Amino acid sequence: MSYRRETRASKAGLFDGYDNIEEGGLRASSTDISENENDKALDSLKDRVFFLKQLSGDIHGEVLSHNRLLHRMGNEMDASRGILSGTLDRFKMVFERKSGRATCKLVGFLVAFFLLLYLFI
Repeated sequence: MSYRRETRASKAGLFDGYDNIEEGGLRASSTDISENENDKALDSLKDRVFFLKQLSGDIHGEVLSHNRLLHRMGNEMDASRGILSGTLDRFKMVFERKSGRATCKLVGFLVAFFLLLYLFI
């Protein structure tokens, strides 16, 4: 008799979500509803993961393009720094001579005069 109870208990454990198992009729219960909800949630999660994967791929592409842009900009800044240092060396040579100072003062005065003239017009 205890064997029979154990068999029924094990059957009940296996088929918890189904009613009328002994009568041959399997009816859906709350577990099927929760499985449908889980499937919907899983599909929603798959869509979100796919969207995040695309988004992270787009971000990766943007980062690569920005890195290339920054690398080119750095190279151009190095080139302009070399040109600027050469120009400053030439200005130092001009300012060391007295006639060069007078010429620079004259050029500065003319630039300031034309800027003021431009602002008044």
